[in-house]
Amino acid sequence: MPRAGQRIKRRKPSALKPPGGKPRAAEDDPLRHNRLVRYMEEHLEWLLVSGYSAVTVRVRRGGIRRFIAWCDERGLDDVREITRPMLERYQRHLFYYRKGDGNPLTVGMQAQTLAPLKTWFKWLARSHHILANPAADLELPRQPRRLPRSVPSVAEVEAILGEAEPDTVQGLRDRAMLETLYATGLRRMELPGVSIYDLDLNRGVLWVRHGKGGRERVVPLGERAAAWLEKYLTESRPQLLADDTAALFLSDYGEPMRPEYVAEKVKRYMGFAGVNKTGSTHLLRHACATHMLEGGADIRYIQEMLGHANLQTTEIYTHVSIEKLIAVHGATHPSRLTRHRDAENSATGASLNEVSRSAAETLLEAIAREDEAEADGVAADAPEAARR
Repeated sequence: MPRAGQRIKRRKPSALKPPGGKPRAAEDDPLRHNRLVRYMEEHLEWLLVSGYSAVTVRVRRGGIRRFIAWCDERGLDDVREITRPMLERYQRHLFYYRKGDGNPLTVGMQAQTLAPLKTWFKWLARSHHILANPAADLELPRQPRRLPRSVPSVAEVEAILGEAEPDTVQGLRDRAMLETLYATGLRRMELPGVSIYDLDLNRGVLWVRHGKGGRERVVPLGERAAAWLEKYLTESRPQLLADDTAALFLSDYGEPMRPEYVAEKVKRYMGFAGVNKTGSTHLLRHACATHMLEGGADIRYIQEMLGHANLQTTEIYTHVSIEKLIAVHGATHPSRLTRHRDAENSATGASLNEVSRSAAETLLEAIAREDEAEADGVAADAPEAARR
């Protein structure tokens, strides 16, 4: 019996677009008369030839087309006429732009729209279409480092996982999918690209062949996720399989899952579990990183597991576990009401003698640099070059 909110699929869906998206037909393109479009298409072709993913090319196409539309409204169709002041004017246009609901573009969206222009004009200069790169010194908006606000607790994640009923073909598939997302921290775009040949259940690992930026990595599955995947591969996937596909997770039609399908499934089970938090698939990714850090995992291992190219991206998860920080503060700070000395503190999990001396010295040096920076009138988080 279908549960509340579950839709029964009875027909095959229409053909899907390829992941990179196809450029619209010339006769349907409202910008076909603008000569800038030709340079854009040549640049996007160069990106594909250079090894950029179809998803990256699709995102950059949107950013460049938006700029071309802005130029077309102002009668600009010659790439040699575009100057640095024009690009700065376009950047101000994005800042003051208001969407249909009256809200401005987020800082992240502004940066995402401007970033493809820097790559495009750099390519134009290297290809000798223009003499100088007007976007060489264009500064992108500084994005604030926002912390994940709605990370579910371990109990909430277990409630979400428990909503997938493994006594049905689809329920067993969903349980294996949810367990994999939580155990590995995969992105929504990465899960559909996993094939049955990327699994090694004997070793308990999974290969991510199509990670963000085209980077591959190997992630551990854990015993529980591996057990559910083995059960899914044996009992559920053969019944879902319609075509000869190697995709690990299949839709109700027996086809490879789409990212939107994955997000919809996770969101639905969150609703069943009564977890009213913003996000879906990425929420399980946040939970994976946060719960591992709370368990004592080193941030460098978290970085490798999540596929972050920059450690600063991973560091946001170190600020999430405020409950553990409160416990450590209450147990170690001298301002607590009841003072006592423990050889080993239950909140910190180790005595002071076990703390790495080099780590302590590094922390003290960092605090001293912050103090010196504030005394000199330089922000503590300013780049190193700005402090010299």
